[in-house]
Amino acid sequence: MELSTIESHDIGTAPEHQPVPAGAAKKVFVKTYGCQMNVYDSQRMTDALAAEGYVATDAVEDADLVLLNTCHIREKAAEKVYSELGRIRDMKAERAETGRELLIGVAGCVAQAEGAEIIRRAPAVDLVIGPQTYHRLPDVLARVRGGQKIVETDYAIEDKFEHLPQPKRAEVAKRGVTAFLTVQEGCDKFCTFCVVPYTRGSEVSRPVAQIVAEAERLAEAGVREVTLLGQNVNAWHGEGENGGEWGLGRLLLRLAKIPGLARLRYTTSHPRDMDDELIAAHRDLPALMPYLHLPVQSGSDRILKAMNRRHTARDYLTLIDRIRAARGDIAMSGDFIVGFPGETDADFEATLKLVRNVSYASAFTFKYSPRPGTPGAEMDGHVSEAVKDERLQRLQALVNEQQQGFIAGMVGRTISTLIEKPGRRPGQKVGRSPWLQPVIVDDKAGGIGDIIDVRITKTGPNSLFAELA
Repeated sequence: MELSTIESHDIGTAPEHQPVPAGAAKKVFVKTYGCQMNVYDSQRMTDALAAEGYVATDAVEDADLVLLNTCHIREKAAEKVYSELGRIRDMKAERAETGRELLIGVAGCVAQAEGAEIIRRAPAVDLVIGPQTYHRLPDVLARVRGGQKIVETDYAIEDKFEHLPQPKRAEVAKRGVTAFLTVQEGCDKFCTFCVVPYTRGSEVSRPVAQIVAEAERLAEAGVREVTLLGQNVNAWHGEGENGGEWGLGRLLLRLAKIPGLARLRYTTSHPRDMDDELIAAHRDLPALMPYLHLPVQSGSDRILKAMNRRHTARDYLTLIDRIRAARGDIAMSGDFIVGFPGETDADFEATLKLVRNVSYASAFTFKYSPRPGTPGAEMDGHVSEAVKDERLQRLQALVNEQQQGFIAGMVGRTISTLIEKPGRRPGQKVGRSPWLQPVIVDDKAGGIGDIIDVRITKTGPNSLFAELA
């Protein structure tokens, strides 16, 4: 999986608890690790629990149910989850002394990979539920309250999205004017460094009607920008409204017709699934933002073959040329792994050469770390941590230089900006550029949800400052 990683919540030390008054609504706290798809999954789990009377809370000390929605991509991901569970276990013990119940659940990719081992190592955990079965969460909770500990990680036969309740319009509106929408899950690529085919299963595409209906509900609730999500989102395909086979490009054209939906994005793509129709959508569809996350992982053909990427560096560069010919202002983002088993100095220099050729607006760089059960973990020629550290620093310095150059080039330009939320300082609002940069504008420049033209006056380390054009 190659979605960029984020983390949405931190669990701190809980203060002393008081029993919740009888009849009070139960509260759920969800901590999300990892990618945008996990953020979407956390929202849908919250929606499913809302139908059971749970209210979401941002304060773990108020929660009756704590869910850790986990990611298996980062190094030592499972160990970090167990460390977090140790802190929550102590909170659960304190609660027991007051007579108030606290249930603990682990969801997501670590849950899928570890299964019953989680409950063996962390007996305070009440339920373990995989990313393909979280629509069963209400039923699982009922069984937990009956005294069972539940591990639900079998791949669901049914379509989980059909079984999830739809969020209320007011709840969607509270989440803001941008939203994620999962259209594709799973991966059939089997890159040798990656656990996703084993934790998320094979590639599955959601039906067109289901996607359009969810996008329409988002737009009706005030969402202005939707990002389509998938482990390999551009592998999405399905039967369209005209009865023909649609790819992602055609789906984007359909979504752009939804009233109120002004901006579209998608992530994350695989180079081998970037077809002519999707490239043409970047040329022809103003609503499709000029920013593309297209991971390559290495610039060395030898390492790409060892990774089972099934494309060469030249294939990738040729594809970039075609995309830029279709949309001249498109900004590229990428993923890179340094220190894959067998990587030599020459292989790493090939990666630096590719980065210089492409010139990225942003990129995510990682040191290779073995994932149990993947072919890469069993390969010979593992690179020392010292060498991986040195290569990562060199690559990151080059990426930072390119990113700062891209940001500096925005000064003096007039761009469209979607106003998203109040700024941190009084008198400011924060918008989003077509290239995903935060844009700081005067509070009076427009309302949240407005798309306005602004002129960039200066840059910050990670943001742009602008005045109304």
